[in-house]
Amino acid sequence: MPDTPRIILHNSDTVHLAQLLQARYPHADFRECDSYDALPIQIESYRPEVVYSVRFAGTPGFPRDALFGSHGPRWIANGGAGTDHYGQWDKTKTTVTNAAGVAAGMMAEYIFGGFLHFTLDILGLQQDKGARVWNSRLLSPLAGKTLLIVGLGHTGRAVAKRAKAFDMTVVGTRARPQPMDYVDEVHAASDLLNLLPRADFIAVSTPLIPVTRGLIGTDEIARMKPGVILADVSRGGVVNQSDLYNALKARHVAGAALDVFETEPLPLDSPIWALDNVIVSPHCSSVYAEWEEASFRLFLDNLDRWIQGERLMNIVDPERGY
Repeated sequence: MPDTPRIILHNSDTVHLAQLLQARYPHADFRECDSYDALPIQIESYRPEVVYSVRFAGTPGFPRDALFGSHGPRWIANGGAGTDHYGQWDKTKTTVTNAAGVAAGMMAEYIFGGFLHFTLDILGLQQDKGARVWNSRLLSPLAGKTLLIVGLGHTGRAVAKRAKAFDMTVVGTRARPQPMDYVDEVHAASDLLNLLPRADFIAVSTPLIPVTRGLIGTDEIARMKPGVILADVSRGGVVNQSDLYNALKARHVAGAALDVFETEPLPLDSPIWALDNVIVSPHCSSVYAEWEEASFRLFLDNLDRWIQGERLMNIVDPERGY
């Protein structure tokens, strides 16, 4: 079996990852690092060729400069899908891959959990239960409604597949439109304003890149159908948080499931906490028991390719951000 490159496993807990690496490559040459502060020191002393890295303590303080510095690796395997915390990089010097697709199904389930929370009036039912009130409530079906998916990547496509099981009409946007399974209409990202008035539900699953920062703000929200329900699993900054808050408070947007925020954790004094038509989750729509292992196994498959001199899967274009 060919020798492995020098590898650093960078995560809050690397024990299981190390075991998986050694199971496939018993003589792997690697180091483990469980903090942001220690990674620059390890890179300087060990000079890795490959770093598998997870953003496990937020973006502030993430050792981005060390990864792309003079002693940084040739390949950074990002353990998650989003790479906005890396900024820009020289792709002729450093290859960055991501784990896009690993959590797509879970994120799609989160989105529909949010939609159903509002259409089934779960909050009202819980309030009636707490008050021991037998009160008939009017539910709302998903069937026959129109879902707009902003960003038809791995997650967006997983959302579309599930939407068809609910007999929904699915329209979506992507940078390069082309026919896609489970999507009735695929439009260019520039068509967003024209699509918003048609949507009963909106799923935001686009990456955060310069052209998507502030993608949904005052003008876009004003174009939305009154009573629309929105779920956001993209990144904080794609949807203008203040503008969305105003629309939720006015009930123009009937409800929102929000997994991402401009500042994370969401500050204690944020008025969003007080809204009864918002689900707040701590950026966990992609987190499930098997996620980390699935991400790492994707890395190991890519490591096989790296060692064999083959093209890696999920290479990220720094200009596009995905």
